[in-house]
Amino acid sequence: QVQLVESGGGLVQAGGSLRLSCARSDRTVATYAVAWFRQASGKEREFVSGIYWGNGVRYYAESVKGRFTVSRDAAKTTLFLQMNDLGPEDTAIYYCALKETWGSISDPAGYAYWGQGTQVTVSS
Repeated sequence: QVQLVESGGGLVQAGGSLRLSCARSDRTVATYAVAWFRQASGKEREFVSGIYWGNGVRYYAESVKGRFTVSRDAAKTTLFLQMNDLGPEDTAIYYCALKETWGSISDPAGYAYWGQGTQVTVSS
C-alpha cells in the first residue's frame, strides 16, 4: 500500500502560478508511472501530466503544454506540478495517482492509488 498526499492548491488570479506537490509514503511499491489528473465540476476526470517512473519521460495533455511542468525530486518520493499562466479553465480538483503496471499513462482506469486531491481555483 502507498499513500499519496497532495498539497499546494489554492486561489490564484488568471495569469498566476501555483506549484502542486504529491508526496508518496512508500517507495517500495512497484511504480510504472505517476501522474496528475484533474476534475472540474460536472466534468470527467482528465489527464494533465505524468512521468514514466523508470526512465523519467514526461507527458502532457495538449491543453497544458508550454504552461505546466511535471518533475520529481532526486529521492523519487515527491512529484511536482509547476503551473504557470493559469486560466479559469484550469479550475479543478487536482489528483495525484500512481500506476503499478504497464499501460497508457493517460487512462485513469489504470491507476491503483490516488491522493485525496487539492483544489485549484483560478479567478478571471
